[in-house]
Amino acid sequence: MQLHGRVLLFVALAPACTDGGEGATATATATATVSASVGSDSASSDGTGPVSSTESNITTTASTSAGSGTETDTTDPTGNDSTDTDPSAGSTGEPGMVALPPADGGLDYQLGGGYEPPAGVMIVSRDRNDTPAAGLYNICYVNGFQAQPDEESFWLDQHPDLVLRDGNGDPVIDQDWDEMLLDTSTDAKRTALAEIVGGWIAQCGTDGFDAVEIDNLDSYSRSMDLLSQDDAVAYMALLSDAAHQHGMAIAQKNSTEILDRHDEMGTDFAVAEECSTWDECADYVDVYGDAVLMIEYVEGDFANGCAQYPDHSIVLRDVNLTTPGNGSYVYDGC
Repeated sequence: MQLHGRVLLFVALAPACTDGGEGATATATATATVSASVGSDSASSDGTGPVSSTESNITTTASTSAGSGTETDTTDPTGNDSTDTDPSAGSTGEPGMVALPPADGGLDYQLGGGYEPPAGVMIVSRDRNDTPAAGLYNICYVNGFQAQPDEESFWLDQHPDLVLRDGNGDPVIDQDWDEMLLDTSTDAKRTALAEIVGGWIAQCGTDGFDAVEIDNLDSYSRSMDLLSQDDAVAYMALLSDAAHQHGMAIAQKNSTEILDRHDEMGTDFAVAEECSTWDECADYVDVYGDAVLMIEYVEGDFANGCAQYPDHSIVLRDVNLTTPGNGSYVYDGC
């Protein structure tokens, strides 16, 4: 995952997922408001206790997309194979309603491991191999543009042609996070990647997540100029198509430089890390309105964000996204 680029994901459980399929995306937007019961008396996903009950209005967007895919080995390197590996499988081709996160809903960012959400939390983001929190709006974290370090053998052994290579034929590595970049440079490779990651996105829907966030959209900037922004946008459109085909909203994760291309990508809302720290929150809000989830890792920047954007979902977390009981654990919301 990413910290202004990405938060380091310390999940011993399993790696995050990759992403999706290629196709032209056409989005018809219609606004509707549905009353959703967010929270219930049921136990949280980790079984530690009940979550609070809150009534919220959720704005929805109607989207329809046409996708295509090729025959690809979609084995999940984590062992959690999707039961539906074709991102367009099961789709009727008719517009479907995707629910956006509740505006100004309490937010928790639990990529380091799921736990009972604090009181007042209505939106939770968890790794794709984790379980959604009962009764809340759940976002599925997917590493779609790079390979988790413990997934290297999956990509190198089963899909070596989908790993970005330098002039010597060696994998291009994001040095900060020790992750290989995936090769999104051609239509054929984007389609093949989308088959694999799209299957994982489909599994998020099967597991009960409401939305997905795709990490490392900006990996092209670390590709030694082997990938372009156009490659990233085209690939992201395929992943958006996969999410919409399975009834889920999809977030743009970071990357303010691509905000003006959100229509091409087909993204529905934004997940912005450290936007107060980098004075970027207004950029996201200008594009996505109140559908911007803000994660801060510095207390002063969190306080500034709360003061400037009182109608948005903002959370303060520790940079390693630890769980309660860990001495580094930090959580606050506004």
